[in-house]
Amino acid sequence: MEKKELIINGQTALGIELGSTRIKGVLIDFQGNVLAVGIHDWENSFIDNIWTYSLEEIHKGLRHCYCSLKKDVEQKYGVTLQNIGAIGISAMMHGYMALDKDGHQIAPFQTWRNTNTQQAADELTELFDFNIPLRWTVAHLYQRILDREEHVAKLDYVSTLSGYIHWKLTGQRVIGIGDASGMFPIDSNTHDYDAGMIDKFDALLEPYKYSWKIRDIFPKVLVAGENAGVLTEEGARFLDETGTLKAGIPLCPPEGDAGTGMTATNSVAPRTGNVSAGTSTFAMIVLEKQLSKVYREIDMVTTPTGFPCAMSHANNGTSDLNAWIGLFGELCGLMGIQADTGTLFEKLYTLSLEGDKDCGGLLAYGYYSGENITMINEGRLAFLRTAESRFNLANFMKVHLYTSLGAVKMGLDILIEDEKVKVDRIMGHGGFFKTKGVGQRYLAAAVNAPVTVMDTASEGGAWGIALLAAFLIDRNSDEKLEDYLETRIFKELSGETLMPHDEDIEGFGMFMERYKAGLSIEKCAIEVMNW
Repeated sequence: MEKKELIINGQTALGIELGSTRIKGVLIDFQGNVLAVGIHDWENSFIDNIWTYSLEEIHKGLRHCYCSLKKDVEQKYGVTLQNIGAIGISAMMHGYMALDKDGHQIAPFQTWRNTNTQQAADELTELFDFNIPLRWTVAHLYQRILDREEHVAKLDYVSTLSGYIHWKLTGQRVIGIGDASGMFPIDSNTHDYDAGMIDKFDALLEPYKYSWKIRDIFPKVLVAGENAGVLTEEGARFLDETGTLKAGIPLCPPEGDAGTGMTATNSVAPRTGNVSAGTSTFAMIVLEKQLSKVYREIDMVTTPTGFPCAMSHANNGTSDLNAWIGLFGELCGLMGIQADTGTLFEKLYTLSLEGDKDCGGLLAYGYYSGENITMINEGRLAFLRTAESRFNLANFMKVHLYTSLGAVKMGLDILIEDEKVKVDRIMGHGGFFKTKGVGQRYLAAAVNAPVTVMDTASEGGAWGIALLAAFLIDRNSDEKLEDYLETRIFKELSGETLMPHDEDIEGFGMFMERYKAGLSIEKCAIEVMNW
C-alpha cells in the first residue's frame, strides 16, 4: 500500500515528544518508517530561581509542532491529516506539574533541571532506603510540603509533563510505567508504585492533615500495550485548531524520554543499554537483577514494560557546547562568512578528532544547572587551562565533547566496575551522535565497549513514542515489546558499530582524572559567584 493510502486510511502512528529544546512529532507506518515530521524549537526559562516553561509555551509549542507535521503531510502526499491509528505523548521526565480540582495550574511547572529539592531528596532516600534523585516528582512534592507552600493543600493532580498533556488530550489521569518510575519508586513485580513506600510516605504526611493521599493525586500506572484512553473531541481541538483531526483515536500510555530512548534504540530487554546525549545525558542499562545497594549517583527506573533499569543521569550535556558553537557562528557572521548551524557542528565536531588524546590538558564543566551525580547543586560554567596546556581549536572542541560525558561516566563506572553489570550492546542516540563517527567514538572510549548508532538515531524519542503507539494497536496477541521491536521494527534497520580505540580509552581516562580532581574548583566557583 502506498504511503498516501496509509495516511488516508489511518494506518499510522503519531508520536510527539516535548524535549528540552525541541518539540518533535513523527508520523510512522506500522513498520516504523517515518512518513512525516513536525518540529517546534523552544527553550526553558529561569524565573525566580526555577527552570520552567509556561503553560502558554507548552500549549502553543505542542500545537505548532502538530501544525508543522500536518503541513509536512500535505506537502509530501497532498492529503489533509484527519485520522491516525494511534497517538503517543512523551516528554522530559520528572519535574512537577500541579493542578487543582478544576484543572487549573496552581504552582509553576518545575522541570527535571531544578535542584531545589535537596532536603526532600535526602529525607526520602533515608526513609525508603532507595535513591530519590533531586529531580523526581515525589522530591518536588515533598519539598513543597517542607517549604509550607499554600498550594499543596489544594492539590488534586500531580504529574509529569507527558502525563499532563495526555490528560489534556484524553481526560485520563494515567502514565506509562517508565515515566512513573521518575515520579515514585516502582515495584517491577506489581507494575505499580511500591506499596510499602507509598505507606511510608502517607504516614510521613499524616501530621500535615491534607485531605489527599499520594495515590489520590498521582496518575495510574500503565505498561506498554495497555490502552490509555482515546482522543476526546476537546482534545482533538486542543491539538489541531483547524478542527480536521478526528476524535476517538486511541492513545498509548504517555512515557518519559528515558523510556522512548530505550524503545528507539531497541534497548528494552535485560543486558541491553543505551546512552541518550543531548541537553542532558543519561545512560541506561536494563538489569538482570537488582543492584546490591543504594547509590545516590544511580537512579532505578524501568523500561516501558516494567523491567528494572539502572540509570546514570547527568542534568547537563551539550548546552554549553552548543553555546560555544553559537559563538563561532557569530564570528562567521561578523566575517561575512555564510555558515549554517549544521555545517558548523559537523566541521567543529570532526576537527576535534585531530585533538590530543588528553584534550591538551584542558578542562571544562558545562554545568548550566546543578549536577546530582557530582553533588553540585548550582549551575556554574567553567573552562580552565594552564600556561602549559595545548590550547587550540581541536583540543577546545574535544574537551567540551568529553565533558558532555563526564558526569554520566562516573555513574557508569559504578554499574560496570563496582556492580559488574553485564551489557551485550550499547546504543547511542541524540544530537551528540549526529556527526558521523565523532560522539560515537568518544562514547566507546568512555565505556570501553562497542557502541552502535542506528540510522534512525536522529529521530530520537519522538520516533520511540510513535513505536509505542504502533505497538498498542498493531502487535500480535501476547507479543512482548522486546520481541516486537527485535523482529518487526529493527530487523531491517541498519546502523554502524564502532569499537573503542586504545588511545581514546587512555586519553579519556586522563581527562576523567582531571575532571574528578577539578570538582573542588567547580564548587569554589559557586562560592565566588555567590559572593
